[in-house]
Amino acid sequence: MNTQTLNRTMEPFIADPETVAPVATKKAGRKSAGNKSNKTVRNLAVLALAIGIGAAAYEWHGSAASVATVTELPSVAVSTPLQRDLETRLGFLGQFAAVEHVEVRAQVGGVLTQINFKDGDVVHKGDALFTIDPTPYEIKLSQANAQLENTTARLDLANQQLVRARMLKKSDAGTTENVDQRVGEQKAAEAAVNEAKALVRDAKFDLDHTNITAPFTGRIGTHMVSVGNLISGSRAGSSPTTILTTIVSLDSIYLNFDMSEAEYLTFARQREKEKGPIANKVLVSLSDEKSFTREGTLDFVDNSIDRSSGTIHARATIPNKDQLLTPGGFGRVRLALSAPEPTLLVPDSSVMPDQSSHVVLTVGSDNVVKSQQVEVGDLRGGLRVIRSGLAANDRVVVGSLTTTAPGSKISPTSGQIAFSNDQD
Repeated sequence: MNTQTLNRTMEPFIADPETVAPVATKKAGRKSAGNKSNKTVRNLAVLALAIGIGAAAYEWHGSAASVATVTELPSVAVSTPLQRDLETRLGFLGQFAAVEHVEVRAQVGGVLTQINFKDGDVVHKGDALFTIDPTPYEIKLSQANAQLENTTARLDLANQQLVRARMLKKSDAGTTENVDQRVGEQKAAEAAVNEAKALVRDAKFDLDHTNITAPFTGRIGTHMVSVGNLISGSRAGSSPTTILTTIVSLDSIYLNFDMSEAEYLTFARQREKEKGPIANKVLVSLSDEKSFTREGTLDFVDNSIDRSSGTIHARATIPNKDQLLTPGGFGRVRLALSAPEPTLLVPDSSVMPDQSSHVVLTVGSDNVVKSQQVEVGDLRGGLRVIRSGLAANDRVVVGSLTTTAPGSKISPTSGQIAFSNDQD
C-alpha cells in the first residue's frame, strides 16, 4: 500500500480538535456540564483515531505479505555437458637423463700438460681433451723397440744355425741331436720376438693414451684438474684414478618417470585391450610451456614394482635436435592409452567433493535442483572429464553454485561450456 492510500484510509479517523471539541461539549451539555464531560469526549476521539490507524496498519501489512509471496525465482545458468572425442591418457612428471654419460678418467698416470677444450663446449667424438706428459712413455716405447730388434736378430741367427745343422745332417757331418737343439733355439727366439712385439704394443698403448679424446659427441662439463697436476691412471680400474671431466650425450635424451600401481594396472589393461606393442607415443611439455609439442616414444617399463615406493619405473626417449632438453631437468609426460572416443566435459568448478566421491548439481524438467553423483577423470581443455553418472542431455548447473542448493527451485538460463585448447 502506498502513502496516498494510507492517508486516505486514515482521513475519516483524524478530526480537527476545534471541530470535535464544540460538538462534544454541546452533546455533553445536554447530559451534564463541566470538565469531566469534555475529558470523556476527548478520550473517545483518541480511541477512534487509534482504531483507524490500527485498521490501516493491518491492511498495509496484509498487502506487503501478499507481495512477498510473489518473489521471483533465482536465475541460474545451466548447460548440457560438452561432448568431444578425446583419447584416454595418463599424465606424469618425469626427469630428463642423458642416454650416454661418462666420467672421463686417465688410463695412464703422469703430469697434465694441456687442456684442449672450453668448459661447457659441445665436443665431437675423437676431439682431443687432455694431454699428459708423454716423455716417460716414449722412453718405454723406445726400450720395447730395442728389445724387439734384439730378439729379431737372435731369431735370424737361430734360423741360420738350424739350416746349417740340417745340411750337415744330410752329409752325415752332423747329428740329429744337433738339429733338435737348433730347432729348440729357433722356437725360443720366435717366442722372444713375440714377447718383444707385445711389449712394443703395450708401450704404444700407454703413449697413445697420454692424449685423452672424447668417446662420443656431447656436451662437456668443467675440468676438474688444472695443468701441472699429477694424474692417477689405471687401464683396468683396479686402483684409484683421477676424474678429469664429464660428458653427456644430447640427442636423443631419456625421460624417466614412475607409474603408481593403479596407473600401471590401467596402462597394462589398456595395452592388453589394444593388443599393441609396449612402444607408444608420448607427448612432452617443459615447465615453461603450456602446450605439449614434443613427441617421444615409450620404450621401457621395468619388470617389477618397487616395494618401498609402490611405483614402477618407465622411460621414454625424446629427440633433442635443438639441444634444449637438459639432463636433470623436469618435464610433463602424457601417455595416450586409447583412440579418441566421445567424452562428456563440465567446468571443474561444477564438480563438488562429497566425502569419497564427487557430485554435480543438475536441474530436472520441473526446474528443481538435485545432486547427482559422478565419476570424474582428468582435466582436459580446462574442463573436468566425466566418466560416468551423467547423460549427454542432463542440464548441469554451471553458475551460482554458492547460492543454489539441492531441492530448491530455480529459473534456468542458458550457460556456456568452452573447451580451451591452450589448457589441453
